[in-house]
Amino acid sequence: MPGYERWSDLERKELMDVIDSGILMRYGFDVARKGHWKSKELEAAVCETFGCAHAQLTSSGTAALTTALSALGVGYGDEVIMPSFTFVASFEAILSVGAVPVLADIDDTLTLDPASVRRKITPRTKAVMPVHMCGSMADMDALQAICREHHLWLLEDACQSIGGTYKGKKLGTIGDAGTFSFDFVKTMTCGEGGVVMTNHRDVYVKCDGYTDHGHDHLGVDRGADLHPFVGYNFRISELHSAVGLAQIRRLPEFLETQQKHHTALKAYLAEIPGISFRRVPDPAGDSHSFISWFLPTAEQTQRAVEALREAGLLAGSFYWYNNNWHYIRKWDHLKRALTLNSLSPEVKSRLEAETNQDFSASDAIMSRCVSTSISLLWTEEQLREKGMRMSEVIRGSL
Repeated sequence: MPGYERWSDLERKELMDVIDSGILMRYGFDVARKGHWKSKELEAAVCETFGCAHAQLTSSGTAALTTALSALGVGYGDEVIMPSFTFVASFEAILSVGAVPVLADIDDTLTLDPASVRRKITPRTKAVMPVHMCGSMADMDALQAICREHHLWLLEDACQSIGGTYKGKKLGTIGDAGTFSFDFVKTMTCGEGGVVMTNHRDVYVKCDGYTDHGHDHLGVDRGADLHPFVGYNFRISELHSAVGLAQIRRLPEFLETQQKHHTALKAYLAEIPGISFRRVPDPAGDSHSFISWFLPTAEQTQRAVEALREAGLLAGSFYWYNNNWHYIRKWDHLKRALTLNSLSPEVKSRLEAETNQDFSASDAIMSRCVSTSISLLWTEEQLREKGMRMSEVIRGSL
């Protein structure tokens, strides 16, 4: 899956431009940087590659979510509906702006169930945050309709589905704002980094200032910038942007390889009796970074996972039901509101109430699901061996 597997002289060249100039910061030092503006170039490349009007780079995907929520005006007293299956950064970002994460069930797409979203809407709901998990997408038509009906912001967390599309539009560019993570194990990487994408000029201007201490960036002298609002330091560095600039140019290569390897491995798994696969709302838009497959029962799935572990084949496959980072079942720190700084009593009580509800509908899906990541490095021989061995071991466990 990740672009770090294809490190090359292209990334080294972009990095050396920055190192030779000695200017690692994305703003200022105009003469000394010798014409190298890697962050500006990468933002332009993001707009061109993914088809959005505006892009604001950040220091991480988490910072991108926090920035987008703030630019959309989400804060104290607001609720944001998010899925029970995601990465912990989704709820961390919501809490960081003083809002309450409201967890909704997923369906067999492994993303937000629109019916569950409808049931979770209250007068305090401000935004819906679908998370396009494991390379594929949520039902964006249904979620857009819900948001229009209830006048809610639609914020896409597309951090795990870079390059995926939905009905011809790139994931992350469909809602009012969308985010990518460019951390080390994403389809394209900056090492660390993220981006907010939007087609709303006013949202972009707020993101631009918010990520840099509220600077308005309207003058030629950074020291004379005005500050229309309070911001934070969520800036990306030129070193990280340099890596991303090389990687985004290679994204078609990465996606082509992912699709080829995904298709080959899926063919082996499809021959196993009882195995089924996640529903993809737009199959043509799958980025193919993972194969997510199901067995008929939780017990069969757990036996298969243990058999794969014993055979040394579990590396790169994930049984999310027991995963500490990605599923509500193991988020005890969230359910108990364990924070270093005190939450307001209202936020804490609402958080505990929202996260300790019944998620049996999600459990029924996640307890039967395994996701296998797709490596860019597999040879045809390695793919054949992996497919045959996985098939043999899973069959034996059943």
